[in-house]
Amino acid sequence: MAVVVTGAAGFIGMHVSLALLARGEAVIGIDNINDYYDPALKHARLAEIDRHGGDFTFHRLDFADDNALISVMEHADFDRVVHLGAQAGVRYSIDNPKAYVRSNLVGHINMVELARQKGVKHFVYASSSSVYGGNTSLPFRVEDRVDHPMSTYAATKRADELLSEAIANVHRLPQTGLRFFTVYGPWGRPDMAPWLFTDAILAGRPIRIFNHGQMSRDFTYIDDIVTGVLATLDRPPADDGSAKAGGSTTPHAIYNIGNSRAEPLETLIDQFEQACGKPAIRLYEPMQTGDVPATFADVSALQRDTGFHPATPISVGVPRFVEWFRQYSGR
Repeated sequence: MAVVVTGAAGFIGMHVSLALLARGEAVIGIDNINDYYDPALKHARLAEIDRHGGDFTFHRLDFADDNALISVMEHADFDRVVHLGAQAGVRYSIDNPKAYVRSNLVGHINMVELARQKGVKHFVYASSSSVYGGNTSLPFRVEDRVDHPMSTYAATKRADELLSEAIANVHRLPQTGLRFFTVYGPWGRPDMAPWLFTDAILAGRPIRIFNHGQMSRDFTYIDDIVTGVLATLDRPPADDGSAKAGGSTTPHAIYNIGNSRAEPLETLIDQFEQACGKPAIRLYEPMQTGDVPATFADVSALQRDTGFHPATPISVGVPRFVEWFRQYSGR
């Protein structure tokens, strides 16, 4: 039986698809290939999946369109879902909230309902570290209150968790939510800091450093993310009444996936300067609306339940990204 991967043309979705194919799984990829950023990158990711070979079927499909989703997927054979597709980006959500409600709320419930009707073994979905909002207690733990989101994006991701909890409670569908912490690596998104920094440094343009540099992030390399996704996919939460990670007694668990290190932003920039072989021109600016000063993942629940251990420090991951970026951009 196949695994459905939504957002298959996206950054994380591409890498998860490749990892599933590498272990002999059949993968059904779904993506609407929207223009939030250059679709050429998304098509290049799909070409990379095809280049590696394996049993991969792709549908260009908007999963927020219920009728289209059902017409394509009702006869498909699959027993697990990795729902990574979403409208991404914190800042874009401030000016375009309806796009997030449609993709992240309507799309999420459409995918959950499809999984329920198909009787899948496990529904794994992407949440986000942004649900922690303005929490000041570090590291962020899955037991923390997450009632004060700082952006529409964060609010939709928290709402997804609540929708999944309700479905797990009523229909006993095994689900796992994964709160990703600042994922980076080859084939990453052009709206995120690693791409923006590398592009600017190589071109000799200033890089924008918000909150006057008083920022830290838990930067997580893509290989570690994929390891965590597959580890959870293979371990659906049991419907035994026990408390799961995140506190639910339904078959619904929530985990942080991060590098479990809060790296100062200035330290990250130092790494990009070394990897690029050029100094950055640093332009210091105030904090952006919707942003938070620090993220830091407590991954102890994921370690306890799956044996997960992040293995890639930024000193290793950043040069790998820069090497890929140079090859992809021809610079």
